[in-house]
Amino acid sequence: MHRLKLTTLLLLSPSPPPLHCSHGSLKCFSSLSSSSSSVSPWSGLHSWRNNPLNENRKWGPLGPQHEPQPDLNHSPFGEASSLAEFGSIVLSTTDPLQKSHLSHVAYSLWRTRNLPLGQSEPPSQPARPEKPQLVSTKEIPAPKNSGLPLNAYLLHNLAHVELNAIDLAWDTVVRFSPYSDILGEGFFADFAHVADDESRHFSWCSQRLAELGFKYGDMPAHNLLWRECERSSDNVAARLAVIPLVQEARGLDAGPRLVQKLVGFGDNRTSKIVAKIAEEEVAHVAVGLYWFLSVCQKMGRAPDSTFKDLLTEYNVELKGPFNYAAREEAGIPRDWYDAPSTINQDKKVKDDNKKQLSEVYERVATIIAMERENSSLTRPPE
Repeated sequence: MHRLKLTTLLLLSPSPPPLHCSHGSLKCFSSLSSSSSSVSPWSGLHSWRNNPLNENRKWGPLGPQHEPQPDLNHSPFGEASSLAEFGSIVLSTTDPLQKSHLSHVAYSLWRTRNLPLGQSEPPSQPARPEKPQLVSTKEIPAPKNSGLPLNAYLLHNLAHVELNAIDLAWDTVVRFSPYSDILGEGFFADFAHVADDESRHFSWCSQRLAELGFKYGDMPAHNLLWRECERSSDNVAARLAVIPLVQEARGLDAGPRLVQKLVGFGDNRTSKIVAKIAEEEVAHVAVGLYWFLSVCQKMGRAPDSTFKDLLTEYNVELKGPFNYAAREEAGIPRDWYDAPSTINQDKKVKDDNKKQLSEVYERVATIIAMERENSSLTRPPE
């Protein structure tokens, strides 16, 4: 397959049209969606883009709780004054809680101070604390061997995903910042917003781990998410396909199962945190889909076949079970990720159900007609 690198994108789009009329506008989506008629954008995307800064970074007795806004008059970023520079500093921050805090401050400063996007070089890999130890997925201990109860085990795994998600979003902002004229400022505004959401999610997970008597780093974790990020570092189309449309979409699939396990374990507080995070991840998948369609349109490529070709090229496997309802809400067409045989089987089941219902209705109608006829025969003459 011809590689869909940024250099190709540059050659194909010497004078690209603006992707956003203004931040938060969905006016351009009608032209994007025409390239894939089966795509229905998430209905909440416009509202998400225009929401005020979310300061609900604590989890209170009744759910997300407001925390005082950080002091934006004293920037922790020194002389850095652009979004891309802020992102590089967040990526270079070792302490997870500090990384989460700086992520929120970076997005808040950029959004409220009308600062430029700028350009910067991302670090080769994000800074990480000494713990957790990073191991292969096969070396992650089973819950019974982890030294953590099941609820803390599940929460630690989720915290690790959210910390990686902060870095993944900022790396996308920083790495592709030299191409802002092609991608449009809205691209970077959206992924900085995603980074802010992920930092809030990590804050909730860390708080709840502490309430349970544990902390992030108390068990090994894998580095799979960052490896996927590294592989797509030279290809914006691949980055969008592999991270939001595969990795983050897996979060939509796993969320309900995690909630059920936590409820079964008796930890309703943690289950509500996980449920809220899963609910908010729909926006991140929808953002990835929006910009994937945009890049495909600029390159004159069909989104559905491009998505599948990229997954083949990058050896990315799509694994079920899928949360079809959440994926549909985010806008991902089912035929992008599900096997045709499964779709056809589901269609056959639906058709069979309709046929059975039709036969039932016909039998009921016949019985009613016969009862009416019998009633008229037995009724005495007037």
